[in-house]
Amino acid sequence: MTTTTSVPEAILEAVGGPGNISSLTHCATRLRFELHDASVVDKAAVEAIPGVMGAVPQSGDRYQIIIGGAVQSVYEQITSLPAMKGGAAAPSDAEVKAAARARARGKNAWVDAFFEYLSDSFRPLLPVLLGTSIIIALEAVFEALGYIDTRAPIKPAWLVFTDAMFRSVFYFLPIMVAYNASKKLKIDPWVGTAIMATFLTPNFIALADPSTTTGVTCTTNEVLDTQSCTASVFGIPMQLADYGGQVFVPLMMVAILAPIYKALTKIIPANLQMVFVPFLSFLIMMPVTGFLIGPLGIWVGSALGSALAWLNTTAPIIFAILIPIIYPFLVPLGLHWPLNALMLANIDTLGYDFIQGPMGAWNFACFGATAAVLVIAIRNRNSAMRQTASGALFAGLFGGISEPSLYGIHLRYKRIYPRMLVGCVVGGLVVGIGGGVNASTFAFTSLLTIPVFSPMGLYALAVLAAFMTSFLIILVTDYRTEEDKAQDAAALAAAGGVAGGAVQADPAETAADLAAQSASTTATAVQDGGPAPAAVPAAPPTAGSVTDVVAPLAGRVLALADVEDQVFASGALGNGAAIEPVGETIVVTAPAAGTVVVAPSSGHAYGLTLDNGIEVLIHVGIDTVNLGGTGFDIKVAQGDRVEAGQELVRVDRATVEAAGYALTTPVLVTNTATFASVDAAAEGEVAAGDLLLRVTA
Repeated sequence: MTTTTSVPEAILEAVGGPGNISSLTHCATRLRFELHDASVVDKAAVEAIPGVMGAVPQSGDRYQIIIGGAVQSVYEQITSLPAMKGGAAAPSDAEVKAAARARARGKNAWVDAFFEYLSDSFRPLLPVLLGTSIIIALEAVFEALGYIDTRAPIKPAWLVFTDAMFRSVFYFLPIMVAYNASKKLKIDPWVGTAIMATFLTPNFIALADPSTTTGVTCTTNEVLDTQSCTASVFGIPMQLADYGGQVFVPLMMVAILAPIYKALTKIIPANLQMVFVPFLSFLIMMPVTGFLIGPLGIWVGSALGSALAWLNTTAPIIFAILIPIIYPFLVPLGLHWPLNALMLANIDTLGYDFIQGPMGAWNFACFGATAAVLVIAIRNRNSAMRQTASGALFAGLFGGISEPSLYGIHLRYKRIYPRMLVGCVVGGLVVGIGGGVNASTFAFTSLLTIPVFSPMGLYALAVLAAFMTSFLIILVTDYRTEEDKAQDAAALAAAGGVAGGAVQADPAETAADLAAQSASTTATAVQDGGPAPAAVPAAPPTAGSVTDVVAPLAGRVLALADVEDQVFASGALGNGAAIEPVGETIVVTAPAAGTVVVAPSSGHAYGLTLDNGIEVLIHVGIDTVNLGGTGFDIKVAQGDRVEAGQELVRVDRATVEAAGYALTTPVLVTNTATFASVDAAAEGEVAAGDLLLRVTA
């Protein structure tokens, strides 16, 4: 049977289809869904889709699917699917109630909503921030080499223009944040943009000039060499400030604007909304922002920055170690955005930031761990991990993006994090002992942006120490457990390599693990301690010859694509068919003579290497591994020689169904790639021994 479901279609189906999607956005590595009912999503099935690095269910009905660097392409493919063209279907009353119940169950839904608001307000700006950071890095390189002087009182026009090329992004950042925040809260983004733009116009800036504006009072702080001005507007004092580069002000402003805007749309008749909703929004929010939100937002940013600055000054070593240690736990949860906002606030108020330096220690410790995984994968000929690690390492070293490493590798292998944290500590310690590192602008901590940090030599030493510490520890101790190594050995054997170490089935194995093990050859089973088969495998079939594979149990044939488990339905584990069993006692038999290479103690799955070279996986039921063998009367063990029709297991239907599991049984040819085709050859009802699949050499 040929599987035609594409990755975008598989993702759309896994999240419940377009009718279950309230909204879909993406960040640098993740698809971000807001669903009507997230309880329908099977996390394991999502993570089994080819190209998906992981899934992150969140409280309420938010759901993130990690794709990596190809997220933009996958997002566009999903949104261009015919099923998505008409937009998401309106939810039924039942769906609305289910969504309400799901949100009620999320104890920290408001926390998730807060960080989603921060994330989606900044996320679309990452490309322009990254682009400007490269311009800044190049400028810093030329200045370090003595070719330019950005601090000279008189500068050439081309250098002034170059400064404008990146300073525009930071100066007008409040407008951009206001636009994104308004979209996130589902109001007209241009209304929020226009309100924030008010405070960046030459007219507003002129308020602070007593020579051109009456009612302005300015005071100078001789110690800090700063000036603060207050203007009397409508007889009310307004504290003036430079809002260029501010992020807290637009975030606070839009959060207050949104409920006002939505209330106005309910009060004002539809035919008048286009004029009066923006007009009244301006009339309310522009003064509120100028008199209250603006000064408060600057105070909040300054207070948070001052608190961290105090810690950085009072206990610099503790601060330098604390930042890289907490980041590995903040980033996977999306909780690092407040610190990013503080970095931008520091640059605006202080002219530099002191958080990004120690943060670089975390990033490079992360990249060092990924580099070690890549070396181990190359050494062990693990092509899948080699591709994942090489892509993640490139994104990290040259883009400063850690998510591909985190979601693609580090969160999947429990040995990595504690070893990576040692690198974080070492890098942070170097920064702290050296007296701290400052950044002249917001930058992604990559190889290309090292010149923006000062002292550059100290920063380079710190990130090198963090990188090499993580790299060497993981290279020496490995990132895999013994179970992981066994699974890699089985997969390597399937690819024609040399498998090392015994491969033991575990009750908690996933279908993918079983498929990898079932792909092991009979010779490998003997090498690993299994009994030798009684017969020598037949010679490989000639090209074009067809081999029939019979049904191992009685029931109704089901197309593999209709199986309610994306691991099987996607065809990722091989082509084949499925059978809905009949009878109170389900008897599963060997379809032909061969060797049992997978037979877990749970009894739910069997991998056979047939004498004709076909490798078959019979998976009895969906998620039945969770029963731990209850209801399964196992008749064979790993390494056993079986003949056609010999019983593998007897399954009690009542026990399995009482536990809430389906008995749909996929029958797959796991080495599909070695054949010209594997096609379903039966429909309707079949008995054990009837034709099920045709395999063409």
